Amino acid sequence: MTDLQEAGFKERTRIADARERLLDIPPIDRTERISLSVADGRTVAEPIEAVRNVPHYARAAMDGWALRAEDTFGASDRSPAILRTADEAGPGRAVRVHTGSELPERADAVVMIEDTDRIDDEIEVFDAVAAGENVAPIGEDVEAGQQLYDPGHRLRPSDLGLLKGTGIDTVETVEAPEVAVIPTGEELVQADPDPGEVVETNRFTISRLAERWGADVTRREIVTDDHETLRAAVQRDLTRDVVVTTGGSSVGERDLIPEVVEELGEVFVHGVALKPGHPVALGRVEGVTVVMLPGYPVAAIINAVQFLRPLIKHLGRMPIEPLPSRDATLTRKLRSEPGIRTFARVKLEDGEDGLEATPTRAGGSGVLSSVALADGWVAVPESKEGIAAGETVTVENWEYNG
Repeated sequence: MTDLQEAGFKERTRIADARERLLDIPPIDRTERISLSVADGRTVAEPIEAVRNVPHYARAAMDGWALRAEDTFGASDRSPAILRTADEAGPGRAVRVHTGSELPERADAVVMIEDTDRIDDEIEVFDAVAAGENVAPIGEDVEAGQQLYDPGHRLRPSDLGLLKGTGIDTVETVEAPEVAVIPTGEELVQADPDPGEVVETNRFTISRLAERWGADVTRREIVTDDHETLRAAVQRDLTRDVVVTTGGSSVGERDLIPEVVEELGEVFVHGVALKPGHPVALGRVEGVTVVMLPGYPVAAIINAVQFLRPLIKHLGRMPIEPLPSRDATLTRKLRSEPGIRTFARVKLEDGEDGLEATPTRAGGSGVLSSVALADGWVAVPESKEGIAAGETVTVENWEYNG
C-alpha cells in the first residue's frame, strides 16, 4: 500500500483553498486570429474598435416624407403645411421615404405618413417636425473608432452580428484551453455491461461540459487500473493545458492515479471538504494541471463544476462568473455535515406562495439521475448543519451554458 493510500483523508481541503491553489498559474498567452464564423464563445485577446459608422448614412427612421423641417413650422390639423411631392428635397418639396431609406440631400427630417394626406402631387402635413426628427444620423448605433470589446470578453452571437455590421471580419482571440479527458477503471465498458461492469459516462459528460466552458477537448479511450498504463496515458497528454482523469482518485488499492501524478510531478490537493465527491485530487506535471475527478458520475460533475470550470475560465482569460441561481422555499429538510459543503440536488415547482425546491430522493454520488433529473442544486455552506424545511434556499443552475 502506498503512502497516499495509508494516509487516507485525515484532512480535507476547503473548496476555496483548493481553488486558490489550482488557479495559481498564469493564463494562456497563445492567441490566434479567426473568422467571425467560428468565433462564437471565444475570448477577445485585444481591444476591438469599430471600423465604420453604423449606420454609415443618415436614414429615415419611419415611413413617411423627407423634407426640410422649417417647411412644416406651424403645421396643424386646422392649418396644414402644403408641400409638393418630388424626387429631390428642397424648399417646399417632400420626397417619399421608407424606414431605412437614405435621407435625401437637403432634407433634415421625416414626417410620419400618418401625419399627412396626399392630394395629387401635393401633401398636407398636419404636424410640425423638428430638424433631425424621425432620422437616424450617421453613427447613431456605433461610431467608427468606438471601442466595442475589451480583452477577456467572451463573444456571443449578438456580438458577432455587431462586429460584422461595423466592418470587422476577423478577431484576435485567446486560443481555447486544450483539455484531455481520460476515463480510468478496469470495470468500465462502452456498452452492454455484464455483471460487475459499468457503462462509462464520465468522458462524455465531462467533455461536453468542458466544451461549454470554452475548452478544446480531446477524448481518450478507457485506461485500465494499471500503474504503467496510467503513467503513459498522463505523459501522452502533457502537450495539453489540462489533463482530466475520471476514476481512481481515492485511496483504495485500485486508486492509482494520485500516486502516478505524484511520481511525475506533484499532488497539491487530495481530498476536498465537499459532498458528494470528496476524493478529488489536483496536481501538476511539467506545468500541466491534472484534475483527478472521482469515478462516481455525480461526484465527477460536482467537482468538475467546482474546479475544472474555473480553471478553464482562468486559463482562457474568461471571467469566472457565478452560476445563475433562483431562490426557492425548501419543502423538506436538507441534512449536511458541519465543515463540509454539501451539494443537494433539488426539483423546482411552482407553489402557492412561489417557487418551491424539493430534494431528490436519490442522493448518492453514483446516482446520475439525481443530477440529470434535477433542476439544480443547493450548496449547503460548511457553517451549517442542514437547512430546515420552509427556509429560503438558493438553487444553482450548474448546467448553465457558460
